[in-house]
Amino acid sequence: MSTSRIAADAGFAAESAAESAAAFAAAQWTRATGAGVDPHEYRRVAGGLASVADWGPSFVRTGHGYLRRAQDAGSSRTAGEYLLMAARWFHLATLAPYAEAHRAAAEADHALGRALTVLEPGARRVSGEGFTGWLRGPSDAPGTVIVVPGLDSAKEEFLDLVSALLARGLAVFAMDGPGQGVLAATTTFTPDYERVVGRVIDALGVERAGLVGLSLGGYFAARAAALEPRVAAVATVSGPFRLDWAELPPPVHDLMARRTGGAGAAAREFVRQVDLAALAPRIAAPLLVVDGGQDVIPGVTNGEPLARLAPHGRYLSVPHGDHLLGNARPDWLPHLSDHITYALTGPFSGATAP
Repeated sequence: MSTSRIAADAGFAAESAAESAAAFAAAQWTRATGAGVDPHEYRRVAGGLASVADWGPSFVRTGHGYLRRAQDAGSSRTAGEYLLMAARWFHLATLAPYAEAHRAAAEADHALGRALTVLEPGARRVSGEGFTGWLRGPSDAPGTVIVVPGLDSAKEEFLDLVSALLARGLAVFAMDGPGQGVLAATTTFTPDYERVVGRVIDALGVERAGLVGLSLGGYFAARAAALEPRVAAVATVSGPFRLDWAELPPPVHDLMARRTGGAGAAAREFVRQVDLAALAPRIAAPLLVVDGGQDVIPGVTNGEPLARLAPHGRYLSVPHGDHLLGNARPDWLPHLSDHITYALTGPFSGATAP
């Protein structure tokens, strides 16, 4: 093969890698900005990647930049805010295949802990079998909400959701469960997530709790609401009603395999169990199901059947919303926060918001 042909092929490969990186960055745009990073900085960091393989290292470097800003900050408040932003960037580093993802998740966890130590001295780390997270909010809050992440999300991704619930006077426990966030390196997904939620409620020392589940966490939350009687309110965001392994895209297969222990058989068995048809009628708590009209993933049945089959289900579909609806937060976040607040603290326990 001539040197000119080799050079041409190398140029084509580089162009293809850069195009793949640009496509990946575009696909993650609303998720990243929905998680709270500055959109202009996101474009600067993600816009010049030579390949998807550069994603993790670039995002980790950005997180380290915020750690340095925190160290040099003139006030503890500013340092805490920089640490929260570092946690976001470290978590986002894990969204692309990355050999050091476990270290990025650990750095996200550490940065969040440092931030809350500075900003909210009353925040409390709570850990147990198969879970860890931070309990925030007043000790005498009228209700407690557990925020459940999904397939590749973590407690650091939903800080704005937590803030909206805290602003309504609730206590909030944002958690990582088995195979999630900082626990992904040492644990794998469990199908009986209701047991995890039960242990969380025990550890928090509350008699009842609300659940908010996002993406696959929506399935976990709905399942727990059907099987754990102490769940008094529930909301799902972009949660699946059912999954079909044969139709799911290859990247989802790969993620499922990693989160279930690296074996295809375990991933298939886990996906087979993601079906809420029999459980939905057993959800006694008021339920809000939020979907984005643009959230179309092969092999995923979205949440409308869940809302229809649950005795106290309501369905909110945002036509222009994508997966996790990071592009449409004003259209659902206030409604979800009000739904959970009313169900936990309203005059009629178990009633849905008007």
